[in-house]
Amino acid sequence: VSTQSTGTGDAEELIWVNPNSAEYTFEWDPLVIQTTSVELEVRKLISKALKGALPQQQQNYIREEISKNPRLIYHIGLTPAKFPALVECNCKIALEVLLHLSQSNQLTEYFTVLVNMELSVHSMEVMNELLSRVVLPPEYVHLYITKCIIHCEECTDRLIQHRFVRLVCVFLSSLIRHNTVDVRDMFVEVQAFCINFSRIKEAAGLFRLLKQMDNEGAS
Repeated sequence: VSTQSTGTGDAEELIWVNPNSAEYTFEWDPLVIQTTSVELEVRKLISKALKGALPQQQQNYIREEISKNPRLIYHIGLTPAKFPALVECNCKIALEVLLHLSQSNQLTEYFTVLVNMELSVHSMEVMNELLSRVVLPPEYVHLYITKCIIHCEECTDRLIQHRFVRLVCVFLSSLIRHNTVDVRDMFVEVQAFCINFSRIKEAAGLFRLLKQMDNEGAS
């Protein structure tokens, strides 16, 4: 492109210059092709992962590709609304997604979904692993603990209730022992939970742990 006077004053207009001697060559960028093929493959596998458990090899492939390129998360068809299905069917992939969203403003959306989804063994496993590796806002952690307690208290099936009480107690004991969260702000609530289910071995153990923590804090 060059400029040339139009002869109508100071105004100039652009003129396209197309030199006849110019030669152009085109080259394929293999990285673009590779990236596209990886995205397509991961997208296809994620679609399957939302419907059922994937073989270990396919789980590892997705996790490795996300680890190598975290931005892949935004191009594989995964959304916060679909996240609960991924947690239930392939919780290790769900954890990988959350870990690589830790510096993204989308983490809040995904974490809110995790906190509010129906309590399950898989969701607790994801939460436990996440809390051991990422510092999360205390209000979200407290909200999740409260949700766990309420779920146990409102469960009407005694066998299922006792199962979840054991799981929640083991979960909370792990958080306390590893100093993952400070439960002192929820001491009364957690203590009342333990007393309510004191006949369950794990609840009695958590109660003793709380008392030990309280005594150490007072000394």
